[in-house]
Amino acid sequence: MTRPRPAPGGGRLLGVAPERLGRWLDGVADRHGALDVQVDGEELVLTCVDTTTVRLTAPYGWTPGPAPLTAFTAAARAPRRTAVVLVRRGRWAVGVFDGAELVVSKVDARQVQGRTAAGGWSQQRFARRRGNQTDAVVSHAVETAARVLLPHAADLVALAPGGDRGLAAEVLADPRLGPLAALPQLPLLDVGEPTKAVLLETPGQFRAVRVHITEPADRA
Repeated sequence: MTRPRPAPGGGRLLGVAPERLGRWLDGVADRHGALDVQVDGEELVLTCVDTTTVRLTAPYGWTPGPAPLTAFTAAARAPRRTAVVLVRRGRWAVGVFDGAELVVSKVDARQVQGRTAAGGWSQQRFARRRGNQTDAVVSHAVETAARVLLPHAADLVALAPGGDRGLAAEVLADPRLGPLAALPQLPLLDVGEPTKAVLLETPGQFRAVRVHITEPADRA
């Protein structure tokens, strides 16, 4: 489960792994009473006896069926091939996941100067050098993504960018990555330095069912 955070207008936002959704909803019902299930556009809305509401959004979308909660859960659990592109200054990581399983990946780094060097470097010269180093990071990240991800483009259903929003956007704006940029884009992944360990943890974010829970106290 991702860390809860305040929601605009009240309540909390969090992410729940699709495999844990049933148990999590059982806990909600235990605390707040039986759930009434309704479909509201692309969201599933559950209302408890005590008026607590839970809005669920499937990361890849879903098609409502005769039993909406069952259809929602099945859609959320279905394995989907997803490309992940993580970029921060000096380091990048890319991968293809089949559900939560990593299929192929590459992690790399390039130095970006973090502060002015001793010896009288001017601030402008430092800024130009740092800018050139950042440009090189973007260029190398594009090359890595093209080499690792594009061979799988035909099987991908979504793209999950992460890290520095601006750098990730620069990478994906490169024409060579057009097939990736054309994919449905999932919310930006909140990650630290793009290491292999961090890359392996990203399914916990991009596969999570997005939850907005509002309890009676939130409306007071």
